Amino acid sequence: MFKSWSKTRDIITVFHKPSTPGSVRVLNLLKQASAEASETATIDQAGDHSAQQQRVTRDSFDLDVVETAPTRDQMKNIWDYLGAKGTGNLVRGASSESEAVKKVAESGDNFVRPVVVDWSNGRAYAGENESEILKLLNQK
Repeated sequence: MFKSWSKTRDIITVFHKPSTPGSVRVLNLLKQASAEASETATIDQAGDHSAQQQRVTRDSFDLDVVETAPTRDQMKNIWDYLGAKGTGNLVRGASSESEAVKKVAESGDNFVRPVVVDWSNGRAYAGENESEILKLLNQK
């Protein structure tokens, strides 16, 4: 009689390079944040779990780990999400979106990792700063 309407989980993608220590740290941070968000999402509502709920400020999400460069369409979205201030860290030697797409097409290694993308909320961060990544995850 009643249907349960559950919200689909957001997808957070990390463009990851396993040989880069900073990228490995960011991946571990995201795995931990995903686990904490999932724990909070399944808490028994009858108990007092206020201490645990203060740690996590977002709904659970699916973590997508990608070790290749983004597609052309993904690249355009990431460029838009970062805005002018964050695009300099995205592709080595690129100063415009078209130049960035061209350089990534030449070599996927031109794409600087890690890059964290919250596709559902239209946000991205390029770099290893853990506090900035947590800020991106916790924005509502």
